[in-house]
Amino acid sequence: MTIVLNEPGVDELTGVVDALRAWQDDHTPLQLHPGDLGWAWALGAERLAAAVRTWSADGRIIAVGYLDDPDLLRLTTAPELRRDGDLARRLLADLDDPERGVLPAGKACLEIPDGALLREVLLEAGWAPDEPWTPLRRDLADPVGDSGLRIEVAGPETAGVRTAVHRSAFGSPAFTEERWHALAAGPVYADARCLIGYDDRGEAVAAATVWSAGPGRPGLLEPVGVHADHRGRGHGTAISVAAAAALRELGASSALVGTPTSNAAAVAAYRAAGFAPSPERLDLGRAA
Repeated sequence: MTIVLNEPGVDELTGVVDALRAWQDDHTPLQLHPGDLGWAWALGAERLAAAVRTWSADGRIIAVGYLDDPDLLRLTTAPELRRDGDLARRLLADLDDPERGVLPAGKACLEIPDGALLREVLLEAGWAPDEPWTPLRRDLADPVGDSGLRIEVAGPETAGVRTAVHRSAFGSPAFTEERWHALAAGPVYADARCLIGYDDRGEAVAAATVWSAGPGRPGLLEPVGVHADHRGRGHGTAISVAAAAALRELGASSALVGTPTSNAAAVAAYRAAGFAPSPERLDLGRAA
């Protein structure tokens, strides 16, 4: 199998999203999702394309990586090749050679699904376990109950409300109305919804964005946040319930979310919203 590394152009991003969509199923551990690229579309298609890497064989994409940070690569592969030795060795060679333009020299971090042979190959090559994450999943076969919040789907007129909740929740000024419009204009957002949760006083207290991978496939919550002025009142659980309901309406088979294990409050909120934790997943790190 001849494997080709590529940095796709903007016009090739939809093909990357299609590959990720096809790889999502309820039997696969949490992995890079079309919604991860959809959320990153807020930064602009050109910037996103520059952060994506693909590996192909016989003209078909078999692995996709997204540089969430310059030294953090989120990587997944076609499910049937997750234990393929040739692919694992090729990925290792590309990850460890900075001249190939995947990761810089020195310190780096990698997110890959559990069960991938690449994890074992990297550990043998000197990489080490890094930050632990807790993946959680809620089955959507049955109807989802009421969240207790009034839920509104954000649109152009309420983009300012949606982004203000996010900026407060994450303490970051980066998610502006301009970026929301870029996000909503991206092709992945056609299968997504931004939700705003209002309390009984009409105040916007929480928000979430949900991403479908298509009917019968797992959907993703990314991101979920509670306004800093309204924490400790169960709104994180409520907006997560609303997010699950929105994904069910979009035809998703289950709802997925991941959070650092150290964020005990988030894990508890998702569990209270009916999400069951999966086995903890460890990122892999390479020392400087």
